[in-house]
Amino acid sequence: MGLVQPHKSDSVQGVYKFMATYNVNQIRNVCIMGHGGDGKTSLVESLLYISGVTDRVGKVPEGNTVCDYDPEEVRRQFSISTSIAPIEWNKCKINLLDTPGFFDFESEVISAMRVADSALIVATGKNGPGVGTEKAWKRAAERNMPRAFYISKIDEENSDYYTALHKLQKQFGVSVSPITVPIFEGNRDTVGIVDCVIRKAYKMEKNKRVEIPIPENMVERVDQHRALLCENVAELSEELMERYFAGEEFSDEELIAGIRQGVKDLVIAPVFCGTAATGIGSYSLLTGICDYMPSPDESPVELTEDEKGEAVEINCTPNGSPCAFVFKTVADQYGRFSYFKVFSGTVKSDMSMVNKRADANEKMSHIFTVCGKKTAEVKEIGCGDIGAVSKLVTTKTGDTLSIIVRKVELDGIQLSEPCYSQAIAPKTKGNEEKMSSGLAKLRDEDPSFTVEYNAETKQTVISGMGDIHLDVLCSKLKNKFGVEVTLSAPIVPYREKIRKKVSVEGKHKKQSGGHGQYGHVKMDFEPCMEADYIFEEKIFGGSVPKNFHPAVDKGIREAMEHGVLAGYPLVGLKATLTDGSYHDVDSNELSFKMAARLAYKAGIPQASPVLLEPICSMTVIVPDSYMGDVIGDLNKRRGRIMGMNPTHDGQQEIMAEVPMSEISDYAITLRSMTQGRGSFVSKFERYDEAPPMVQEKVIAENKARLEALD
Repeated sequence: MGLVQPHKSDSVQGVYKFMATYNVNQIRNVCIMGHGGDGKTSLVESLLYISGVTDRVGKVPEGNTVCDYDPEEVRRQFSISTSIAPIEWNKCKINLLDTPGFFDFESEVISAMRVADSALIVATGKNGPGVGTEKAWKRAAERNMPRAFYISKIDEENSDYYTALHKLQKQFGVSVSPITVPIFEGNRDTVGIVDCVIRKAYKMEKNKRVEIPIPENMVERVDQHRALLCENVAELSEELMERYFAGEEFSDEELIAGIRQGVKDLVIAPVFCGTAATGIGSYSLLTGICDYMPSPDESPVELTEDEKGEAVEINCTPNGSPCAFVFKTVADQYGRFSYFKVFSGTVKSDMSMVNKRADANEKMSHIFTVCGKKTAEVKEIGCGDIGAVSKLVTTKTGDTLSIIVRKVELDGIQLSEPCYSQAIAPKTKGNEEKMSSGLAKLRDEDPSFTVEYNAETKQTVISGMGDIHLDVLCSKLKNKFGVEVTLSAPIVPYREKIRKKVSVEGKHKKQSGGHGQYGHVKMDFEPCMEADYIFEEKIFGGSVPKNFHPAVDKGIREAMEHGVLAGYPLVGLKATLTDGSYHDVDSNELSFKMAARLAYKAGIPQASPVLLEPICSMTVIVPDSYMGDVIGDLNKRRGRIMGMNPTHDGQQEIMAEVPMSEISDYAITLRSMTQGRGSFVSKFERYDEAPPMVQEKVIAENKARLEALD
């Protein structure tokens, strides 16, 4: 089960190749989570180096890390997508899933959590738990996922491990239990760590871990931490509780086994610490992951249905029917590269599998193990492990692959709804198709954004999780697909209506030699509450023959596409044909259609037209402490608060109705106002009459826009 040394040509970074299969109880799938900038990628670099997977420690500012390999990540110096970094340690294979910390890319975190069996939440010694820490804990708690903490950057100036630890314990409860604590010398220089479970101290010498005596001034504190662990372990069973109260001390092996069970039962959240720069704490963290984190076969059984609708349990066993879940897709000019986790059985090269959602067969022609951007082709991926396959045809992120005799579909990935929208257009006319093709390929990689063409406003609207998310997508369009685009605020789809009844006539008369054109109608226009448009005729004596009535109807319908105030569609109109006249020779359908349009243009301005604005219903969820600011901001946006309810997790749910024109930037404002803790969803509700000042502004803006187009 050892590492296989590569030839020099295999990788400039010296990335080792792993054996393809491991026993399921030897695998650990760990999702690395936390706030942006707290050191997740740097921690993974340290673990890769300490374990011998790489021959040097990459640095984010230098753009040479294993996990942040995308050009956008290198340029921006933060993670944008999830990367896989496998490590072999103590006869275990640890698949680290390094996820982004910025909230615009939380879909990557959600996807990674779908296949992880535990979470390692990173927080710094300087800042302690941040908003990203809270969100990571909350997401793990929602999935009942075992979790641990890692306090990073303990060697930096103003870093305070114990303050950070106490903040974690205060915020997340007594289950937060330190496993390792730092050793300080002089001016709080970090020189080593103590493992409180086995009561051993270590320091780093020339990138090697060396055991040292526990400093005398730390012995009592280490014993206190170990006693807390023993107390938490004792609560796991009556037998352990009796031994604990009898004063019987647990052996190291018993305590390790107890902590492992406590982590699995969600009653213990171990805390590790260290610094990626020197590797202090990395050895203990890797050992702790192997000792305390659950293997895939210890995770809850997946429940689904087969093609007959019968309940099926997907047991994580090598002897089970092969079943794999695709949680990430990378698309380039060569096709798709799909990352998957094997939930049951073994996936082998050239195996034929079925995508139940797409009702299509897929050939697993070439399968790989992955470390960052490096791949190594293998013959099989074992149960519980993570691999990748190239060039699947129909399979997308969130799909399940199973075998023909047992078609199943696991629960997909529940992504948050996009909350920030912009109109997108190519800088160079004629590149629309190129832009659309590029966006389609990017959507294969990132299903968290949507693209829709609005036929009314003639705009393509892209919706994502925030401004950084859309900016990254635009950069990828330029760098990957060679098309530069611009973003702008989407045009709000206003409507127009009338408020009183008018009677008018329209006459179209044209003589140009030979047959002329003649159509004459008298119309009543009035407001209609029952529908957007109703056409009636009350003709007596055949002044307008029945065969021309559809032409009148069509003329009005076409005219309603453009209102008289700002050119927006007219709604809520009842048009009644009351009278008119015709010519035996010159009258035809076109003539009556034109007469109807003339009547529309003459009558609607007299019918007290008014602008309608779209109103959205919103549900905003924020911590109680931000309620006043959020409600005040909604009021400034002309919103109406419809109600408030406390949520099960101690937050407040605000229901409001707000004009669509006022919420285009709300995702950014809410994030800033609540430090990223707030969230919202909105949907179109109805149209309401816009206030006079808003109408004047919209009419002026639309006039300027139309003049610019001319």
